[in-house]
Amino acid sequence: MGKQKKARKYATVKRMINLRDQRIKQTERAKSSVKKKDDPSAIKEREVPQHPSCLFFQYNTQLGPPYYILVDTNFINFSIKAKLDLVQSMMDCLYAKCIPCITDCVMAEIEKLGQKYRVALRIAKDPRFERLPCTHKGTYADDCLVQRVTQHKCYIVATVDRDLKRRIRKIPGVPIMYISNHRYNIERMPDDYGAPRF
Repeated sequence: MGKQKKARKYATVKRMINLRDQRIKQTERAKSSVKKKDDPSAIKEREVPQHPSCLFFQYNTQLGPPYYILVDTNFINFSIKAKLDLVQSMMDCLYAKCIPCITDCVMAEIEKLGQKYRVALRIAKDPRFERLPCTHKGTYADDCLVQRVTQHKCYIVATVDRDLKRRIRKIPGVPIMYISNHRYNIERMPDDYGAPRF
């Protein structure tokens, strides 16, 4: 003979004491939420983000040839589709020496895409590309690029991703490179540099 199974009661929950209950000690009780009225005569403090000293009237003084260009995953893929050589097309766009930089996160993202994107991986491993090591956890490339660009204003970001472009436009003094009409264009570049305006 086997053991008789005990039938469990449906949807039984342990009874919890409410934090405002009288049986709980006064110190452990939940505080009742009473809002304080704002004093209209009090001086209001607000924190304004401090712009870095390298920006003078939105002109980035740290930008200059040779240009360091942070490359995104989809930028490499779209360059392959448009049959563009990355380094040569960048130089044609900016009229100066360009050093494409690729972070560990972008490299990991390309490796995760698998066999279909092996050409993109081969391009990313090109010796002309500068490899930037990442110290943070996770492999989300967009956050990595935004964080790197806010810390160091010496980069141009190359991307086709709309969301990433929208995030980078909020950061002052960072130009964006993108692909349109089978060529590279640049957005928000200072007027002193020889990048063409289309």
